[in-house]
Amino acid sequence: MNRYLLPLGVFAGLVLLLGVGLSLNPREVPSPLIGKPAPSFELPQLHEPQKSFAPAEMKGKVWVLNVWASWCAACRDEHPVLADFARSGTTPLYGLNYKDKRDDAIAWLKRYGDPYAASVVDADGRIGIDYGVYGVPETYVIDKQGVIRYKRIGPVTPAILKDKIVPLITELNRG
Repeated sequence: MNRYLLPLGVFAGLVLLLGVGLSLNPREVPSPLIGKPAPSFELPQLHEPQKSFAPAEMKGKVWVLNVWASWCAACRDEHPVLADFARSGTTPLYGLNYKDKRDDAIAWLKRYGDPYAASVVDADGRIGIDYGVYGVPETYVIDKQGVIRYKRIGPVTPAILKDKIVPLITELNRG
């Protein structure tokens, strides 16, 4: 009798794990970076390559880093949402232009508008690797101490902004 219960128990356990896995949102993959300092970098700015940007410059401010590229179709969908967010003045929005050609990125921003305080160039994708980028677009909320508090894989939607990102930014600005 016991020899039949063990395989049945294992099967039931696998079904339970599969059920839990299927109920998870793939856009909200838990990142090992949540709660850890944002990886440091210093990269040239897209529009002014002689100038650079580093996350250390944002110490004491809550800010958002958006990973984007001109070749990214989902970035086009997300772009009007980010433009509205930037106009709201909620918090600074910076771009990390990922594995893109500089001229293509500049032309893309000229065509669709530039919501970023600045965009930096990650031409070879090394910084994206440090941030655990799965693909573009991805968005990070970083607190006043430089700690990543939220990661969004995929386009930011108005609902994500309203329900998750803006409330988190408000909370982080209180602290």
